[in-house]
Amino acid sequence: MVAAACGSDDDGDADDGDDVSASEADAGDDAGDDAGDDEAMDEDEGEDAAPAGDGPTLDYWLWDNNQQPFYQECAANFTEQTGININVVQLGWGEYWDGLTAGFATGDVPDVFTNHLAQYPSFVDSGVLVPLNDFVEADGVDVGIYADGLADLWVAPDGSRYGLPKDFDTISLVVNQDALADAGLTMDDLANLEWNSEDGGTFESTIAALSVDTNGVRGNEDGFDAGSVETYGYISNTGYADAYSQTGWSAFTATTGWDYLDTNPWGTVYNYDQPEFTDTMLWWASLIEKGYMPDSETLAGSGADTIFADGGAATMTDGSWKIGTWTGPDATFDVDFAPTPIGPNGGRASMFNGLADSITTASENPDEAWEWVKYLGSAECQDIIGAGGVVFPAIPSATALAEQAFAEKGADVGAFTIHVEEGTTFLFPISIEGAEVQNIVGTAIDAVMRGEGDAQTLIDANAEINELIADAG
Repeated sequence: MVAAACGSDDDGDADDGDDVSASEADAGDDAGDDAGDDEAMDEDEGEDAAPAGDGPTLDYWLWDNNQQPFYQECAANFTEQTGININVVQLGWGEYWDGLTAGFATGDVPDVFTNHLAQYPSFVDSGVLVPLNDFVEADGVDVGIYADGLADLWVAPDGSRYGLPKDFDTISLVVNQDALADAGLTMDDLANLEWNSEDGGTFESTIAALSVDTNGVRGNEDGFDAGSVETYGYISNTGYADAYSQTGWSAFTATTGWDYLDTNPWGTVYNYDQPEFTDTMLWWASLIEKGYMPDSETLAGSGADTIFADGGAATMTDGSWKIGTWTGPDATFDVDFAPTPIGPNGGRASMFNGLADSITTASENPDEAWEWVKYLGSAECQDIIGAGGVVFPAIPSATALAEQAFAEKGADVGAFTIHVEEGTTFLFPISIEGAEVQNIVGTAIDAVMRGEGDAQTLIDANAEINELIADAG
């Protein structure tokens, strides 16, 4: 499955241009950065959260090392209030999901873990998560305190709830200010870009101007060599073999009126065969042919993060969980963030993804695990996370704290929050057979991006996955 992500520099989005398996996904999000390194278990695992209470000790897993200190603070507060001890364990993205997958087979899994929408359907199908409905009802927990739509994502078709939202993410264009200035453009020129699948609109003309070949010729000038590009005008932070593309084409397809499923979440019919989608994909592939966007080999070989950080692309669609990566002390140039382009429907769009905390059926202390999940989903903990200025928490008041924290660090995040303010978000697609959707549709899209497939390739893939879902249902 493709990670669409949030909650880390990588946020699980693993979309650094590689097709990372989470069995990637999701987001997204990006497995090449500091939160996504498949390094060994954090050396401080368990040490910073040494048991201090009289109650049992719960293991809590997360993958984002940037958020870990703030969750340690939440854990310390929780232990002081309840006597329940929390052992916070941080793992790199790949090791995280590999560990969970193997652990569910043996029972060696944490009590509570950070869950991702790309993984969640398979966990529900496997019966390895504890339904939270009785806990929520007994304690009168108000799931309406979260940003619209986030709580609904964690309810299965049978009505069982398997998580409380912890954060959300949107995407924007990340802009290399040096490349922008060299092209004689300003952020005002990028504020209201438009696109269409016929001529690409002002978005395509802008990335053409930002593209530079190895002879110094720009993409909007005569003599531009599309086969020998030094700086691409645009790069997607999603690998091309991605059926969901949170940090890539989804910001474009959604502005045509297209949606992944007949209904979401838990739809039963995918729409990858609709002309709004196929036309967008063929236009997307044309950007590679024109030299404005790297080809599959280039993207997969180096990864989007590395290409962008090395100045190999002037703009990139990326997620809010990566704000710190591009504005932090290790950034190699000044960046700013521009809203995603306006599409044929007259609006912008961004996938609205979110993480949640879930309890495993292997936990020997489910009641205490629920108390921890409830605290993680509370304003008290989410305020701590928001003040850290790493991600946008799920509770709006905590989101405001995050915006303030980002501003204090010098980052204008309005290009991300504009989607929430204007109501231009759409939800990550959730259905059964998610792994097969990724495999089949991702392969078909990659073929189109390589010039080895066409609209019929996508239509055939859509028919195959819809048949699989119908048979499984």
